[in-house]
Amino acid sequence: MILLSILFFVTAVLYSSVGFGGGSTYLALLLIWEIPYFIFPIIALSCNIIVVSGNCFNYIRAGNLKLNILIPYLVGSIPLAFIGGTLPVEKTIFEIILFLVLLIAGSLLLINFKSYNDLDSNYKKISYLNSILIGGAIGFISGIVGIGGGIFLSPFLFLIKACKPKFIATTASLFILINSVSAIAGQLTKNEVFAEVSKYWYLLIIVFIGGQIGNFLNLRIFSSRILALVTASLVLFVAFRIGFRIF
Repeated sequence: MILLSILFFVTAVLYSSVGFGGGSTYLALLLIWEIPYFIFPIIALSCNIIVVSGNCFNYIRAGNLKLNILIPYLVGSIPLAFIGGTLPVEKTIFEIILFLVLLIAGSLLLINFKSYNDLDSNYKKISYLNSILIGGAIGFISGIVGIGGGIFLSPFLFLIKACKPKFIATTASLFILINSVSAIAGQLTKNEVFAEVSKYWYLLIIVFIGGQIGNFLNLRIFSSRILALVTASLVLFVAFRIGFRIF
C-alpha cells in the first residue's frame, strides 16, 4: 500500500494545484489496486472534502467567490448527488461509468487547459434554469461514482467563458466541497461501508498533506495552465488504463 499512498499524495498535490479534489483519480487508483469497489466513493469523496477545503478557504479569503455563479449549480447538484449516492451499482457497471467519466473529464480539461490564465475576455451568462439542470446532471453522476464534479463543471465554465479563471477555480472548489458532502451522505445510507473504510484512514492524512502542498504551488510557484495540462494528462492515462482493463 506504500505505492498507493504515494500516488494518492501526488494526486492531491496536482489536483489541489488547479482547484480540484482529485476524486476521479482516487477512484481509478482504488480500482487498479482492487480495493472493494463499494467503498470507492466514500474514500474518494472524503479525500475530496479534505483537499478542497484548504483551496476554498484561500480562494474565499482572496475575494474570488461569486455566489451568483455557484448557487444555481448547487441547487441542481445537491439533491441529485445525494440520490446518486444512495443507488447500488454493480462492479462492471461502476467500472464502465468510471472509465467514461475519466475519459470525458480528462478530454475536457485537455481541450480547455489554455483557458487557465487571467487574461481579460468577453464573458457570457447562462440562464439559471440551464445552470440548475447542468448542476443536477453533474451531481447525479458524481453521487454514483464518488467524485465532486468540479472536473466537469470547471471545463464547462471555461468553455462558455462564464467568468475569470480565478472565479471559476473558486466556484469549482466550492462545488466539489458541497457536492461531495451531499454525495457522501447518500453513500452512507448503504450498509457495510464503515468497517471496510476504516482500514484506509491513512489515505486521508496523506491527501491532507498533499492538498496543502498543492495549494501552495497553485498560489506561489506554477501557473494554473501548466498544472491543468499535467492533471489532464494524468486523468487520461488512468482512463486508458481502466479501459484496457475492462475491454
